[in-house]
Amino acid sequence: MKNISILGSTGSIGVNALDVITSNPSSFRVVALSAKENTFLLKKQIERFKPNIVAVIDSKHAQELENMIDPELTTEILFGSDGYREVATLKEADMVISAMVGSAGLIPTMEAIDAGKDIALANKETMVMAGDIITRKAQKKGVRILPVDSEHSAIFQCLSGHRHRDIRRIILTASGGPFLNLSWEELTKVKPAQALKHPNWNMGPKVTVDSASMMNKGLEVIEAKWFFSIDIDRIEVQIHPQSIIHSMVEYIDGAVIAQLGMPDMRIPIAYALSYPERLPCSDHLLDILKVGRLDFFSPDLEKFPNLKLAYEAGKAGGTMPSVLNAANEIAVESFLKELIRFTDMPKVIELVLSSHQMKTAPTIDEILDADLWARKSANTIVERMN
Repeated sequence: MKNISILGSTGSIGVNALDVITSNPSSFRVVALSAKENTFLLKKQIERFKPNIVAVIDSKHAQELENMIDPELTTEILFGSDGYREVATLKEADMVISAMVGSAGLIPTMEAIDAGKDIALANKETMVMAGDIITRKAQKKGVRILPVDSEHSAIFQCLSGHRHRDIRRIILTASGGPFLNLSWEELTKVKPAQALKHPNWNMGPKVTVDSASMMNKGLEVIEAKWFFSIDIDRIEVQIHPQSIIHSMVEYIDGAVIAQLGMPDMRIPIAYALSYPERLPCSDHLLDILKVGRLDFFSPDLEKFPNLKLAYEAGKAGGTMPSVLNAANEIAVESFLKELIRFTDMPKVIELVLSSHQMKTAPTIDEILDADLWARKSANTIVERMN
């Protein structure tokens, strides 16, 4: 029995993880959960899984949750950064699923590593902002970081049993999102509701917009650099609209190994939770004959400049990826509020990146300072645009 803590239990990854756990009650037990503000869903999760502790964003939501749950339940309700820290470091937990959205997941994930917990990592911003620090800390603590993103899980599986020095390149696949075939003129007119309709995946709003703008793939490129210790120049993105091949690894002898499966996040979540074992399933199996065809082509960096910006920030290193991520979070938030257009998002990000004084080999405090500076700068730019 493996005891699990979940940072971000009410988001799409958290909900899918709890579905995997429900299907395998003899293998996993939930000991801690955290959410931001969704007390309604968290209440249901508390009643179903009866964790030792839960945490929410602030005292207001903690009191709201306290008033909602059955007083006979013994779950302790915490809040704020101290509450998230408790969820991340709970003594009884064997593994922490890091599924908080955005940069908010960085510090709790670091604290989980410091506490010696294995990590099932869905919060890509942790690696984007502080990949060097995170990977060195995990190695020092003897902690395993297992990828939950379908693309990184695919690469992880394709690398199994092979020598790192034999890799020629990593190929990250991307669905292309809902706007793959739109012109630039059409992109200037899209609304948030359109961006939130992903053709293949059911994800939260921030990740869905990132997918539509190709920033999600850019962040995954930077994440892959740290996960698999490979130079960004050897990580290639290919559009694959069917989302059946989740990524590939090409070796020096010309062999290409791919991982295939239905676009269902429960598959990589289950693998991360059970590694090195695999959990049986029967309701999300791939019938390759029904798929019929698999298409691939290069992304249009003129139409989706966010991917280009991410490559540039990843190559620059230092605090640039943190600035990229923070500026993007503000840009996405502003787009969802209809303060800026879809095509304004890369403009905001590029302006912030171009004015940043990069620090090389930054400390965690310098990374967080860069994050805060980028948010302020991006908000100022949005105000001017608006």
